[in-house]
Amino acid sequence: MSKEILRNQVLGILNNINRTEHLKKSMEITNRVLASDEFRSADTIGITISRYPEVDTRPLIEAAWAAGKRIAVPKCIHATRKMDFRLITSYDSLETVYMGLFEPITVETQSVEKNAIDLQIVPGVVFSNEGYRIGFGGGYYDRYMSDYNGATLSIAFAVQTRHSIPVEGYDIPVSKIVTEEKEITCI
Repeated sequence: MSKEILRNQVLGILNNINRTEHLKKSMEITNRVLASDEFRSADTIGITISRYPEVDTRPLIEAAWAAGKRIAVPKCIHATRKMDFRLITSYDSLETVYMGLFEPITVETQSVEKNAIDLQIVPGVVFSNEGYRIGFGGGYYDRYMSDYNGATLSIAFAVQTRHSIPVEGYDIPVSKIVTEEKEITCI
C-alpha cells in the first residue's frame, strides 16, 4: 500500500476520534513521556505545536516549561525543506502560517543548533514498530534527522502504530514511539 493511501486511511480514523477520548488519550501519552528517561534527561526538547487530530503537544510543552526545560519549535524553510528550530518561552512567540501551522516568530525567538537539542519529538501519521513513519509528506524530518545525534521519539495514538510501511533509502526511524497503551522501543 502506498504512503499516501496509508496516510489518508489513518487520518480518517484519527478524525473520527471524539474530542473527549482524544484529550484523554493525549494526556495518557503526555504522562508516559514525562516519566520517560529521554524526557527527564533532556534540557532542550524539539517539538511541534500540534493540530487536531494529532496528539496534543501543549500539555507536554507546558510541563517541560514547568520543569525548567527549553522548548524549540521548528520554523520551516520551504525553499530548502529544512527546519530552523527556535526557542520559545510562551505561545505568544508563535504565528499561524500555511495550513494553520504554528511556527516561531523569527524576530522574537532565538535559533538553536541541532546538537543543542537533547530530545527530538518527531511527528507523524503512521508508524511501524521499527520506528519508521509516514509524516505529512514534506520530508522535513527525514532531512533533519539525517545528521541528528540526540534522542528521538514519536508520540502517537495506538491506532497509528503497528503498520507495515514502505521504507525508502532516505527514511530514518525514531528510537521510541509512545502511545496511550505502551512504549515501543524500535529496532
